[in-house]
Amino acid sequence: MISRSAVTVFIIVFTAMVFSCKRDHYKVNTSSIKVNIEIKRLEKDLFSLNPNDIPAAVPVLKSRYSDFLQLFSYVINTGDINDSSFGDFLVRFCTDKLNNEVYSSVMKVYPDVSAIERDLKEAFRHYIYYFPQRKVPAVYTCIAGFNNSIITGDSVLGIGLDRYLGADCEYYKRLEIYKYVADRMTPEIIVPDCMYGWAVSEWDFSALRYPADNVLSEMIHEGKLKYFSKCMLPETSGELLFGFTADQQKFCRNNESQMWQYLIENDLLFNTDKFTIRKLTGEAPFTSFFTNESPGRAAIWIGFRIVESYMMKNPDISLNDLMINTDIQSILEKAKYDPQNKCRDTKTCVPTFYF
Repeated sequence: MISRSAVTVFIIVFTAMVFSCKRDHYKVNTSSIKVNIEIKRLEKDLFSLNPNDIPAAVPVLKSRYSDFLQLFSYVINTGDINDSSFGDFLVRFCTDKLNNEVYSSVMKVYPDVSAIERDLKEAFRHYIYYFPQRKVPAVYTCIAGFNNSIITGDSVLGIGLDRYLGADCEYYKRLEIYKYVADRMTPEIIVPDCMYGWAVSEWDFSALRYPADNVLSEMIHEGKLKYFSKCMLPETSGELLFGFTADQQKFCRNNESQMWQYLIENDLLFNTDKFTIRKLTGEAPFTSFFTNESPGRAAIWIGFRIVESYMMKNPDISLNDLMINTDIQSILEKAKYDPQNKCRDTKTCVPTFYF
């Protein structure tokens, strides 16, 4: 006969397990963290100037935009901002007919950037929570000839607003930007792109010097960057974080075990061929190793799931520890990643993808 005390203990333990399972892994308390982000809009300051006044305004622009002005100049190919000809280059940029049209379009979509400011503040509050010794970057916007979406430097984060005018923007069609790329060039993806871009600049793949450059290393590294983004933006959907459509996200969820199985069966995880790595982790309308219904970079989603499993099963490991860890084999082993593959006999089972 089971005693009443034993039943009580069981109920307490079971309840604790239920609440533990329901607890949001990404939810942290940032209420006491103060972050100041005031976005400075270079495009407004430039295009509101009389072109004749631009050369004389260069010192003021240097003072206001500091290091970002030089990064911007490199992006639009106008050279060193300390060169005597820099002002003339800026005049040409600001009097270009297309650039003026684009500026008008940007101002229609972004008459103000308060919503971006608000969401970036919340994201960087999470950043300071996880990395209290680090600094929040100064944030700027610009139009940069459709060259860069996100521009990063030392304590600098820039946003090319001309790359976020909406999927149906006429300029993207004229520039022959692939539709699957243009579909992600929307206002709601700015902040996810900012946090991913910031992570890329802070934890560069080459600088980390992984033991090997193979499919698994690229998958895990990109998975770490996406996991970082999720920690910074816990309320943001997977579709926005990964740039997937709802159907593509559904495909990944439905076919997680099949994709993982395919990578193992075909000896792709430790493949070092650059073309193979790019086909699995690079920009594409779909991942050709899987099916046409899969999203491009689907292998990165698997990398994220491995990293997520690793962090959930090793709660003593900090986000900083994760980001600097280059021991891919250890991460994989400690993740105990199991996408609940129903087909255990990998020698005879052929993966079938579902949509």
